[in-house]
Amino acid sequence: MAKHILILPGDGIGPEIIAEARKILEVLIAQGLVLSFSEGLIGGAAYEATGTPLPDATLADAKQADAVLLGAVGGPVWESLPMHLRPEKGLLGLRAELGLFANLRPAVLAPQLAAASTLKPEVVAGLDIMIVRELTGGIYFGQPRGIRIRDDGQREGVNTLVYSEHEIERIVRTACDVALQRDGRLCSVDKANVLECTELWREVATRVVREEYPEITLSHLYVDNAAMQLVKAPKQFDVIVTSNLFGDILSDCAAMLTGSIGMLGSASLNATGQGMYEPIHGSAPDIAGRGIANPLATLLSVAMMLRYSLAEPQVAQQIEAAVAAVLDAGLRTPDIMSPGMTEVSCQTMGDAVAQHLHGST
Repeated sequence: MAKHILILPGDGIGPEIIAEARKILEVLIAQGLVLSFSEGLIGGAAYEATGTPLPDATLADAKQADAVLLGAVGGPVWESLPMHLRPEKGLLGLRAELGLFANLRPAVLAPQLAAASTLKPEVVAGLDIMIVRELTGGIYFGQPRGIRIRDDGQREGVNTLVYSEHEIERIVRTACDVALQRDGRLCSVDKANVLECTELWREVATRVVREEYPEITLSHLYVDNAAMQLVKAPKQFDVIVTSNLFGDILSDCAAMLTGSIGMLGSASLNATGQGMYEPIHGSAPDIAGRGIANPLATLLSVAMMLRYSLAEPQVAQQIEAAVAAVLDAGLRTPDIMSPGMTEVSCQTMGDAVAQHLHGST
């Protein structure tokens, strides 16, 4: 039975990088992989077409799909809209409606790009970290929230950080399962010295590992120290598990250790294994339409989709090998360009990966 993928190009560079992902999917289908895909609207593009960033039709299609492949959402043109109509609300709504509570964000430095990192090569060479971010709870979803007027006439912004034991338990279990497939080391990041919510986080994480995963080596760091350690000695980490807000920040920090945020994909999974896959770099409206976006994070997101939701790990490895081969050949988009390499466009990079994949499978 064919696995079905819902593709959501979104905004900014989203349509450009998704176009390259479609090439990869078409090669795989031509070579016998039983897949189908359709497209839908989300974010600013959906607002312009339907008046909402998450149309009912998109949500219905997403619930029926085996996996969702997203480009990006957002852009300055929509920043003046009311909060509930902004593109990002479409993304948050989709995560919540699909129950995508576990966000896997790898930070892996390709050996061909060691010189592209802003850190010294000896600090980052061989970097391979997985950040497991809780995605449907925390301060992004907690109530009450908003901007209100106090009795003294001053405006006051309110956001609420809330986590239940169940939410903490399930994301820690996910991180432990990931760590068991790696080096068996898990670092839980919180701010338990000042935030009661993350004091509970630390208590629950400790209990889950002690009672259910005794083979895991668990450590704890406050988020400010974790940020410093990521820059100082990033290879000390194997798997990091943390909250929605902290994971958002730390994963972007970790991404830059790899030379470019344009190199890293992500997976957002629910309890059934259904997932949404997207590059972590965002919509980059400043370069949209210029043909210089890096599509490799999106192509690596396709590989993650095949591995985690479509049960095709060997095909995932073939895509990753094709990306490595193209980098070995010296092709670089502007964000990862270095002396002696060949600068290419988004489309040319996608073509090169597709051609290598076609010739190697």
